[in-house]
Amino acid sequence: MSRTFIRCKTLFTGLENEARREQTLIVENGLFTWVGGTADAPACAPGDALVDAGDDFVMPGLIDVHTHLVFGNAKSEEDIDLHVSPEFRALRGLFFTQHVMAAGYTSVVVPGDAGQCSIAVRNAINAGMFPGPRIAASSNVIANRQSLNDWFPSWVGTPEYFSGRLCATREEQIAEIRRQAKDGVDVIKIAMDGTHRRDNGEIIAAFTEEETKVMVDEIHRLGKKVAVHAYGAEAVLYAAKAGVDVIFHAFFLDDACIEAMLASGSHLAPTLTMLANNVEFAELYEASTKSGYAAMQRRVIDVGCRNLRRAREAGVPFMTGSDSGFAITPYGEWHARELEIFVDWLGFTPAEALRATTSVAARMLPAAQRAGSIEVGRPADFLFIDGSPLQNVAILQERERIRAVFQGGRRMQTQVPGYDPNRVSDFNTVKWSELHTRQRAVELGKRPAPSASLNLLG
Repeated sequence: MSRTFIRCKTLFTGLENEARREQTLIVENGLFTWVGGTADAPACAPGDALVDAGDDFVMPGLIDVHTHLVFGNAKSEEDIDLHVSPEFRALRGLFFTQHVMAAGYTSVVVPGDAGQCSIAVRNAINAGMFPGPRIAASSNVIANRQSLNDWFPSWVGTPEYFSGRLCATREEQIAEIRRQAKDGVDVIKIAMDGTHRRDNGEIIAAFTEEETKVMVDEIHRLGKKVAVHAYGAEAVLYAAKAGVDVIFHAFFLDDACIEAMLASGSHLAPTLTMLANNVEFAELYEASTKSGYAAMQRRVIDVGCRNLRRAREAGVPFMTGSDSGFAITPYGEWHARELEIFVDWLGFTPAEALRATTSVAARMLPAAQRAGSIEVGRPADFLFIDGSPLQNVAILQERERIRAVFQGGRRMQTQVPGYDPNRVSDFNTVKWSELHTRQRAVELGKRPAPSASLNLLG
C-alpha cells in the first residue's frame, strides 16, 4: 500500500509545549506510521506521495467537546425542540458539519440532542457517504425537575422529540441510559442543575449524590462517556465524586469540587465562548439584554474565571468547548475563541490551550476515532496553518489562515455553503421584540408627541 510523506518545517504534535523543526510524517491507511526528524525518515518509494507543508505550521486537527450539531443556530429553546422534525435536524446537522470542518475542527463531541440525530450524522460520515468531522454522538439529555433541559412548563411535558428526557425516578434513569447505549451513543449527558436556587443563592442540584453515582456507574459499565451540565458547586461536587468524564461550566465550583476532580480525574470544559459572545454581541433591543440574561452572564464570567483559574492552578485537566449551535455561536464561526479565552482569561499558555483542544479533548472521542495528537498509531488528522498559534492562538479563528485540512491523511475539500436562515435555521414564530405603546412610538419618532396642553374650551 502506498504511503504519504508530509514534510514539515514546523510541527506541533499536541503533546508538547514547543514545536519541532524539520519533521516528516508518514501516513498509511489513514494512520500515522512515522513521526520524526526528516534526516532520519525512511526514503520515499515508487508510488508514495509527498506533500510539502512549506512554511505552514502543522498541527493536529482541532476538537470541540461542546458542539450541538442539530440545534440549527437556535435563538431559543423553542427553536431547538419545536419547529422542525428530528429528521430535518439530522439533515441540517450534516449540512453544518461542512462549516465546522472548514474552521479546522476535524472532531466534535455532541453533548445532547434528540433521538438519534447526531448518531445518524455520525453513521453517515463514518460510512463514507458524506465528508465530515469525527463525531462522538449522543442522544437526549437526562434531566430531572430543576434540570436545565426540563425547560418547558409541566403542562407541556417532555415529548420524545425534545432534546431533554425527563427521568424522575431511578428506574427511568437507568432505563434511559440503557436505551441510549443500545442505540449506539458514544456520550451520555446529564443535566445536573438548572436555575433553581436556595435562599442563600446556591444553585440546587437536580439529582442527589447517590442518584448521580448510580447513573455514572451504569454509563461507564456500558462503555460510554459521561458529560454533565453543572454550574453550581453542589452539582459539580456530585459529578466529580461520581467520576464523570467532563463537567461543562462549573463556574461556581469550590475547593471541595477541585479536590474531588483531582481525585477522580474528571475534566473541566467551561465553554465560556457562548457567555463572552452574548455579553459582547447581544444588541440592546434583544431579549437577552432586556431580560437581564446578558448582565447575569457577565457576573458569571467574573466569578467563574476566578474559580476556574484556581482549578487550573491546582492541576484540574481542561478541555475546550464552544457551545456552538446557537444564534450567538453559529457553526464554524467561534469554536476557536475558547482557546483565546483560555489564554487571556484563565492564564493558559498558548501551548496549554492547544493541547486542551487536541490531545486532551481527544479523550472524549471513541477509541477508534481518537485523533488529536500527531503520533504513531493515531488517525492522521492535521492542519496546515498560515502563522504560529504558539505565538498568537487567536489566529485559529481566522478561517483564511487554515490553509489545508487533512483527515485520515486525505486532504479535505472544505467549504462553507451559504444558506437562507429563514428556511434552514430560523423558524421562531416571534413577530415583535418590543411592546409598541403610544409612548414607544413617540420615542422612536414614528408618531408625533402629544400637545403639551389642550384647550378643552376651544
